[in-house]
Amino acid sequence: MSDLHKGWKKTILESIVNIGSSKRIFLSDYVTSGIAFYRSKEVIEKQKGNYISLELFITKEKFNEIKEKYGVPIKDDLLLTSVGTLGIPYLVKENEIFYFKDGNLTWFSKYNNLEPRFLYYFFLSSIGKERLNEIKIGSTQSALTISGLKKITIDLPPINEQKAIAHILSSFDNKIELLKEQNRTLETMAQTIFKEWFIENKNTKLYLFEELVQSVSIKHKFNDKKVIFLNTSDIYDGKVLHHEYSNVEGLPGQAKKSIQKDDILFTEIRPANKRFAYINFEADDYVVSTKLMVLRSKNIIDTSILYLFLKLPYTLKYLQILAESRSGTFPQITFENIKSMKIFIPNDKLILQNYTSLFKSIITKTFQNHKSIQTLQKTRDTLLAKLISGEKRVKGFENG
Repeated sequence: MSDLHKGWKKTILESIVNIGSSKRIFLSDYVTSGIAFYRSKEVIEKQKGNYISLELFITKEKFNEIKEKYGVPIKDDLLLTSVGTLGIPYLVKENEIFYFKDGNLTWFSKYNNLEPRFLYYFFLSSIGKERLNEIKIGSTQSALTISGLKKITIDLPPINEQKAIAHILSSFDNKIELLKEQNRTLETMAQTIFKEWFIENKNTKLYLFEELVQSVSIKHKFNDKKVIFLNTSDIYDGKVLHHEYSNVEGLPGQAKKSIQKDDILFTEIRPANKRFAYINFEADDYVVSTKLMVLRSKNIIDTSILYLFLKLPYTLKYLQILAESRSGTFPQITFENIKSMKIFIPNDKLILQNYTSLFKSIITKTFQNHKSIQTLQKTRDTLLAKLISGEKRVKGFENG
């Protein structure tokens, strides 16, 4: 080992952490409410910081029985997705009470000279991903086994350096979480106000959706050799997930529609999956898939009002019902299906103007926060790779 890694030791995981799973829960143990029960899908969404809609629960009595006999996850225990989408780590938070599905998730606990957050960041790093890829099994569906995970090797710094590395990386994650929490608060506030003034208020005028919005399909001119292509998977819950250029020559056939600032992109397939975006930037270089509706305001009301209406939970639920009622390969909608939706707009122009300004400021702030989140994530990921590999040492630990 080079001087760069002085004081680090190559270690097998099973020697520094207990690796196991849960005890099997049977169908008869599930109830409609009680203690949360997680599968890999819930852990993945929690890791992303997304809200999860719980589907499975166990009784408090069953939970206490398991807790007494076998133990349950506690603060700083780590869960790792082990079937399907592999290697997504999740650190259990303080006062978090749940149980989880055996086979779907692997449980790391009882650490020996190992900082839990260091292990968490190891699994997030490219090195950790490579080690997991080396031990995965299965051709139809990939999986990680407990026996394979136990044999993974990890280059381990002294415990104080582990804690220092974890502290640096956690500081970025804490800032990211604060911004996400601020966005959740802003969005909740916007939805509450919208419901009060645009749904429950009697001093409103009824419009049909098609009176306020048009669905446009303008073919992109492809004047340049590179464009930014957005498919359904490239947008989520109001945000555009990438802004990377691609060669026009290699684009798929559905890359056809042009867009402009203040358009709303909305998926035709499975609306409940939240594949929609508000285009709050100049978009001359962007081309989108034919599977995305391009919704443009007719300038009777501001796009911010239309956007908040479309992202309301009950709107998405209604559109999902429409999609599932259609015969076809996928649950799908078109503008024809949704143009008769009803939306109520305050009659008082000053009230409408004031709330439009408020909504626009909320949306602007959430997008600014999202941009800051992306910057922090990029910086964290760059540091993560260097710190976990030992390429960059924390000051004071360079000499072991």
